[in-house]
Amino acid sequence: MEISQLYEIFRASTGVNTDSRTIQAGQLFFALKGENFDGNAYAAKALEAGASYAVVSEDCPGDEPRFIRVPDTLRCLKELAACHRSELHIPVIGLTGTNGKTTTKELIREVLSTHFRVSATRGNLNNDIGVPLTVLSITPEDEIAVVEMGANHPDDISALTWVSQPDYGLITNVGKAHLLGFGSFEGVKKAKGQLYDWLSAHDGQAFLNVDDADLFEMASARPLSIIPYGVEGEGAVILPASAEKPFLRMEIGGEVLETQLVGAYNAANVMAAVTVGRQFGVPLRDALAAIAAYTPSMNRSQMRRTGRNTLIEDAYNANPSSMAVALENLRRMEGKKAALLGEMRELGTESLAEHVRVVETLKSMDLEKVCLVGDEFRKALEQSSIKAECFADSDALAAWLQDHPITGCMVLVKGSRGTRMEKTIASL
Repeated sequence: MEISQLYEIFRASTGVNTDSRTIQAGQLFFALKGENFDGNAYAAKALEAGASYAVVSEDCPGDEPRFIRVPDTLRCLKELAACHRSELHIPVIGLTGTNGKTTTKELIREVLSTHFRVSATRGNLNNDIGVPLTVLSITPEDEIAVVEMGANHPDDISALTWVSQPDYGLITNVGKAHLLGFGSFEGVKKAKGQLYDWLSAHDGQAFLNVDDADLFEMASARPLSIIPYGVEGEGAVILPASAEKPFLRMEIGGEVLETQLVGAYNAANVMAAVTVGRQFGVPLRDALAAIAAYTPSMNRSQMRRTGRNTLIEDAYNANPSSMAVALENLRRMEGKKAALLGEMRELGTESLAEHVRVVETLKSMDLEKVCLVGDEFRKALEQSSIKAECFADSDALAAWLQDHPITGCMVLVKGSRGTRMEKTIASL
């Protein structure tokens, strides 16, 4: 079947779904394959649940007339999304970066939503499946779209820009993450820079943090139309945090902004959202009100008080650059402090050196307690004299905390997703 024919079927449907368990009437089901699943096995069930058609592999068993057989269902999903994008006549903002992608995307969505109907990536559906689904969820009623794009491998962003075809782009930052896939920091810069490459080749514009030397260098190396932003670049001021006012506070354009975000490292994300809003005519006061009302979720720099401690829950993920800024933020906090850190994964040959660097940073801080999780931190501790507890996994740490409670501290909880550091929170 030609993609144009499939697009007509899509337009007559109620949307696209890749999970047979959540099918709604009239949806188009895509039977995707993965290492541990094969959607073809659930295609018939999806039709029974109300799907209008099921896009399946050519070798899918059965003679169901509503099976649409294609050589590669994921490739077909991407082609359908690209086709849909070409039919849309609204600005699309593509967003990527090593850290802060989801927070920045959410802030931009909140700001733009004060004046527009906005379609934005849900949660962190930013991979080769999530981006096509995000694009296909854009409706004729939407006025602006914000598409978050993640990358673990060198050509991921190139493939995702082909699907989303952004008119505007924003790279939050570049840092050491997924080095196992990218090979090096230079590999990270090259991979993320593919968003700038797309914009350069298609007369797009890039929102550029001019305070960031790496991004400035990357942008300057391309014939790129720039919309600048930055804390220093725009004369914004980060106001002091305190135990009474622990969240990020800023003065922007003569207005004081009190956010519910933890850490001065979020200031650049705030300025990105303000600048995107300004580009589309959102008044500063409306933008700041939207940002002030935003509450982070999904264990991303959330701060809350328990019966014994104040927690900075940043357990969604970790890499050397995000760990560094989280620890620097903790260093600036007043009072007793503790750090519960899970190992950083996918760092390849640089893993031990990066974990040693974190341990040395911890050694330089005035901390009541340091608890580390994972074999990489265990090996790093062998090269340091820091006093710390180390555990094989977060379950073991949670059990230890029951018998060795931490009390009266500001506690940072952070680690790579696979360490599941959020399991320790109930013991704090």
